[in-house]
Amino acid sequence: MDTLQTRAIDSTKLDTLVGRVVSDLSAGYGGVMVSLGHRLGLYKAMADRGPLTSREIASRAGCAERYVREWLNSQVAGGYVTYHAVSGTYELTPEQAFVLANEDSPVFIPNAWATPASMWADEEKAVEAFRTGAGIPWGDHDGRLFCGVASFYRNAYRASLVPEWLPALDGVVDKLKAGARVADVGCGHGHSTVLMAEAFPKSKFHGFDTHDKSVLEAHEVAKEAGVSDRVTFSTARAENYPGTGYDLICFFDCLHDMGNPVAAATHAARALAKDGTVMLVEPFANDGTVMLVEPFANDRVEDNISPVGRLYYAASTTICCAHAISDGGHTVLGAQAGEARLKDIFRKAGFTRFRRAMQTPFNLILEARL
Repeated sequence: MDTLQTRAIDSTKLDTLVGRVVSDLSAGYGGVMVSLGHRLGLYKAMADRGPLTSREIASRAGCAERYVREWLNSQVAGGYVTYHAVSGTYELTPEQAFVLANEDSPVFIPNAWATPASMWADEEKAVEAFRTGAGIPWGDHDGRLFCGVASFYRNAYRASLVPEWLPALDGVVDKLKAGARVADVGCGHGHSTVLMAEAFPKSKFHGFDTHDKSVLEAHEVAKEAGVSDRVTFSTARAENYPGTGYDLICFFDCLHDMGNPVAAATHAARALAKDGTVMLVEPFANDGTVMLVEPFANDRVEDNISPVGRLYYAASTTICCAHAISDGGHTVLGAQAGEARLKDIFRKAGFTRFRRAMQTPFNLILEARL
């Protein structure tokens, strides 16, 4: 007989686990509802409008009322919309609107659901990778991944990069104000590059990424922001992007995706200006400074048991590790690498100083110097 059938089951533990599983399943369904609410403009139709009937909301969004009413009830059940039983109306509070309707908010979440949607779409690729040990290149994923990741990180960078992260690094802001040469490695859609270019018009910025379609999108982002005169984007790898004498080299949330992060850090060391600064998202100091922005992870598994830890481990399984393996797999860090392992990467690359400049609930901002 299967030992699983004979093993004693603690009913309290079972109930707790089943409750958690149902809650997670509910969240998965809820993500579809959030995406629909965003794409259909339902949240925006409610923002700053006070209590509204389902018919009023449907009219404002140009949708069929019966669908909208059912959608609204799902939002009420999840705590994303407030329901007034006496009047039979629905309201999006300022806090709910900040998360669900304000696209410039640092905690705007609807676009983030494109990432798990892409993970489901790529499930067969993940199954094959597990069975064979092969990797999955970034460019082979469902297209929603690129848009989801770019949109999610854009707002976090917009809120923190210029006002908080860069000033936490020694001497970097002064160099950027005076005019510096900057490389943004693994730039994706270029939001981080463009944000810096907008803030420091005297500096020149060069974004590099291995994904051709992301580089094309980055050009459009720069053009729309009006900074094309001081920003360029090119397809290049972290181990061999062109140029030397960079005053700042940046790696924003990408080092752990690379198959050979030591080679990437070593190339950064070679590309630094002698009197300059490097940024990984790392600002460069006079003798070579690197600021590294990575998902916030502790060094031990037991210290990462949290919703954020779970999120990063899951994404790392099918996205980060999968790409690193496809990229040679010399060192597969994963999204939860931890500060100690990241420090070791830069020590091997010749950096002698490494510190935590600051941290957020989601990121470590690390500074490495030669």
